[in-house]
Amino acid sequence: MAAESAAFTPLTLPVLPLDDEVVLPGMVVPLDLSDAEVRAAVEAAQAAARSEPGKPRVLLVPRIDGAHAATGVLGTVEQVGRLADGDPGALIRGRGRVRIGAGTTGPGAALWVEGTRVDETVPDPLPGQVTELVKEYKALATAWLRKRGAWQVVDRVQAIDDVSALADNSGYSPFLTTEQKVELLETTDPVARLKLATQQLRDHLAEQDVAETIAKDVQEGVDKQQREFLLRRQLEAVRKELREINGEQDGEESDDYRARVEAADLPEKVREAALKEVDKLERSSDQSPEGSWIRTWLDTVLEMPWSERTEDAYDIQGAQAVLDAEHAGLEDVKERITEYLAVRKRRGDRGLGVVGGRRGGAVLALVGPPGVGKTSLGESVAHAMGRKFVRVALGGVRDEAEIRGHRRTYVGALPGRIVRAIKEAGSMNPVVLLDEIDKVGSDFRGDPAAALLEVLDPAQNHTFRDHYLEVELDLSDVVFLATANVLEAIPEALLDRMELVRLDGYTEDEKVVIARDHLLPRQLERAGLDVDEVTVDEGALRKLAGEYTREAGVRTLERSIARLLRKVAAQHELGERELPFTVTETDLRGLIGRPHHVPESAQDPAERRTAVPGVATGLAVTGAGGDVLYVEASLADPETGAAGLTLTGQLGDVMKESAQIALSFLRSHGAELELPVGDLKDRGAHIHFPAGAVPKDGPSAGVTMTTALASLLSGRLVRTDVAMTGEVSLTGRVLPIGGVKQKLLAAHRAGITTVIIPKRNEPDLDDVPAQVLDKLDVHAVTDVRQVLELALAPATNGAEREVPVAAMGVPPRLSALGEDATG
Repeated sequence: MAAESAAFTPLTLPVLPLDDEVVLPGMVVPLDLSDAEVRAAVEAAQAAARSEPGKPRVLLVPRIDGAHAATGVLGTVEQVGRLADGDPGALIRGRGRVRIGAGTTGPGAALWVEGTRVDETVPDPLPGQVTELVKEYKALATAWLRKRGAWQVVDRVQAIDDVSALADNSGYSPFLTTEQKVELLETTDPVARLKLATQQLRDHLAEQDVAETIAKDVQEGVDKQQREFLLRRQLEAVRKELREINGEQDGEESDDYRARVEAADLPEKVREAALKEVDKLERSSDQSPEGSWIRTWLDTVLEMPWSERTEDAYDIQGAQAVLDAEHAGLEDVKERITEYLAVRKRRGDRGLGVVGGRRGGAVLALVGPPGVGKTSLGESVAHAMGRKFVRVALGGVRDEAEIRGHRRTYVGALPGRIVRAIKEAGSMNPVVLLDEIDKVGSDFRGDPAAALLEVLDPAQNHTFRDHYLEVELDLSDVVFLATANVLEAIPEALLDRMELVRLDGYTEDEKVVIARDHLLPRQLERAGLDVDEVTVDEGALRKLAGEYTREAGVRTLERSIARLLRKVAAQHELGERELPFTVTETDLRGLIGRPHHVPESAQDPAERRTAVPGVATGLAVTGAGGDVLYVEASLADPETGAAGLTLTGQLGDVMKESAQIALSFLRSHGAELELPVGDLKDRGAHIHFPAGAVPKDGPSAGVTMTTALASLLSGRLVRTDVAMTGEVSLTGRVLPIGGVKQKLLAAHRAGITTVIIPKRNEPDLDDVPAQVLDKLDVHAVTDVRQVLELALAPATNGAEREVPVAAMGVPPRLSALGEDATG
């Protein structure tokens, strides 16, 4: 008790400096006496203790970077002896904090200072907040000690009730830095010191939890990598054993990309690019995602047929025979392919196969209605040339990367469709069919049609660069065939790079030949019938083509033949018909029903559309080919409304203007034509184009509308067998139009025998098949007066010039056109 009563009196103590170490009150630490300063302080304390009662006392002061702290700890030397390693040492116990004062003198070589004990009393009983703090600290300390497995220390910590001793107990924590321990030492308030110790322990436990989570994740990743590495090694060993069993050499290892690149027959620039990627692959780790991208790129490059080319079959007559055997008609495209082969043969014979780095490829655009054989023609062209064939469907493609490929930085990047087509063909000079090029769209992802500009330009495509490959690809020897239904839907810049070949449809005779030689054998096989079991005579095929279908192509005709054969097969299975069986023209109605397209000339005169004045037959071009278009005109009752022109039938602006021109011409020249033009001033005129749900536009219905109005005013019927086309001017001139061949084919299909066309379109008749022209009486006119003389039937005796609207009746219901009609 005497020592404790004197504890707060000024003390004179030898300083024992601790370099980068801190001892707190209550701690017992061993110190090495080999250090001169430590030995001097202990010896000075022992010398002073000889004249004072009690154990030798020293002042433990932390020293950081040569600077002593302002607060130290009073320590008593409990024992002097040998440490575990045999060196002399001393066991010192920390007793309490001492605030260091001025230096002084004392025995020995140690530094002596004066100091004052710090009061660390805590109120008793403890406040509630301090009690909760004590519980929290003990809980955190217990959790930390249990993680370290120090179970014997847990009970000792739980037994400490003094707040100051509990806070100073954290001095044993190895995770505290020297600065943190100094902060604990210099915090004299026990409660504040306990709060600080609690916060330090809480922070450490949080960091430890994060570190454990990270370590767990890392360990799982390492375990996975090790497992994957082991499995890959095992897989390589299995492959090696398999190669040895199969007698293969170890040098055929598929992953040896450098050997594969050097062994491949690649162009020089492609080889350089591939070797650079191999260098990157060798430098990258197995776990790097870039390695898989490089391997995929190298595989794509090595799979490309850089040096593979097929030799063209320069048997021109043989190629012509192949085209004729596989397709009836289509003379234009056959001639173009024959010309291409002939020129290629001559260039090869004269050593001009490669000029300026470019070969003699071709880019043809096959434009025509559906079902005329554009797609199948591509296979025939490849067959005739002896080349590989590949089809690229472009319908609905909206992403530019589909043509040029994706950048390699994207996940799942692939080369474009052009490169994939070359790889699929296995040759650098295939026939590539770009199907439905008019259906290509554009949106925020780019314009694929614009990306095709370089592909289809013979002056540029010998250095085509795909975004994925990023090496030059020579497309100059590729024959590109593009198919389209609507010419206007192809961008002008793209169309300018292609040679246009129109396929306007088949004549009835050509359809019969196609059905007999191609469609019927194919559908017999699909129906499970032999050629000698069911026969369809030519008359039945002609009626199928003429009255059951009305189209430019042969798809509907093929479906009709398929339906006919299915019916015969079903009847045979039901026991209703014996085989073999020959289908004749008279059997069609009983097998597949009535005809759907009876020619106007074959109908009863009273039921024909032109049976009343004011109805004329025109010709139009639609997306499905040519078609017949009827025009109806009527005059309103003078009492019902004002004069003017009413147009119905979903007409475009150009067709509306043509109607105004026709009306203006009749008003100004009605007297000359002996027409009651006064009715046009007093009564409203109404022009209607049936199939009102189908949009229509174009100038070529001008003469048809003029004829319909003239028929209405004169009371003369329009001849049933006459159809017409042409643009009309205000002076009555008949101006040229387009689509003459398609319109004449449509007139021929509809049973029309007389066709009126503009005089300036007369050269277009050269494109019309001769068998069609032989059955048509074509009149080329320059003035609308000639049209009226040819189209209007002679006036009957007593016939009135004006027919009341009520007496005209309602024309029969018109069949809708398949697509938008263009006059």
